[in-house]
Amino acid sequence: MAAPVSVSPTPLLKDELDIVIPTIRNLDFLEMWRPFFQPYHLIIVQDGDPSKTIKVPDGFDYELYNRNDINRILGPKASCISFKDSACRCFGYMVSKKKYIYTIDDDCFVANDPAGKPINALEQHIKNLLSPSTPFFFNTLYDPFREGADFVRGYPFSLREGVPTAASHGLWLNIPDYDAPTQLVKPLERNTRYVDMVLTIPKGTLFPMCGMNLAFHRDLIGPAMYFGLMGDGQPIGRYDDMWAGWCSKVICDHLGLGIKTGLPYIFHSKASNPFVNLRKEYKGIFWQEEIIPFFQNVLIPKECTTVQKCYLELSKQVKEKLSKVDPYFDKLADAMVTWIEAWDELNPPAGAAKPNGKA
Repeated sequence: MAAPVSVSPTPLLKDELDIVIPTIRNLDFLEMWRPFFQPYHLIIVQDGDPSKTIKVPDGFDYELYNRNDINRILGPKASCISFKDSACRCFGYMVSKKKYIYTIDDDCFVANDPAGKPINALEQHIKNLLSPSTPFFFNTLYDPFREGADFVRGYPFSLREGVPTAASHGLWLNIPDYDAPTQLVKPLERNTRYVDMVLTIPKGTLFPMCGMNLAFHRDLIGPAMYFGLMGDGQPIGRYDDMWAGWCSKVICDHLGLGIKTGLPYIFHSKASNPFVNLRKEYKGIFWQEEIIPFFQNVLIPKECTTVQKCYLELSKQVKEKLSKVDPYFDKLADAMVTWIEAWDELNPPAGAAKPNGKA
């Protein structure tokens, strides 16, 4: 884990990006991130007991929402926001008014690169988002838009412009993001490999998205970043970010957008309890064998030209094809519709009437 950083970088997209953090505890971890995060606005989504006071270090510009706030703002539609699960973070995506979002867990700290230099994860995510993706043809030098790289011989010139990048998926040193069975058989394993690489995930390829170190272009893909119904009252947990990853990937493929993975790394400091995780994941371990083929075979009609239309189409297909797996998916499909309705209420298109009747 990196030592505290004393040099403040020039912040990129200072007024166009919000940092969303789900938490149940005081945010002391922000002290290590202060040089990188302090210029930005934070949206903190407090999970669990809303009467508990969460302390945020002085000097940060932030909004803090608890369950009472979520219920007040969304009313009956608050049912789509998970309770007692980090999936509650997606409420922060909904209330943000910025073009970009970076989300990080409160047990993630600044990592060092192999030279010992602290990694500004946020800056790297922004660079990923601001450069094109290449989902239609794989470049063997990985991201051709990084300094010192380019398109290799044989790469079609017609595809070299790339497409807009909708999401940047970062990685982690120290505690790997393993499922419970792998945690149980490898309790002492730590990720010490720093791979200096960014690549575009090819079209038609799914991936297990982790929400602890993730950035995305909210205007391009925000409505698809719904972390599902997880946690309290639900039969499954720890599949929230993966659900959002599968949904957003098939929608990006349909709309011609890209997702990058690789750099930046953060230092993941705390392994969750594998026995607790197994209880949360148990059904998902079986269900994913049906869910993944579903997403591999999803067909979104060409008439779906917006993220919202694509997502509503996905919800319809979830209800039609996954309800046979478990009645939970009927409930999830309905929550997906509620999520889009709530998103559109809080984020009406430019020029549209606001809920109070004003344009």
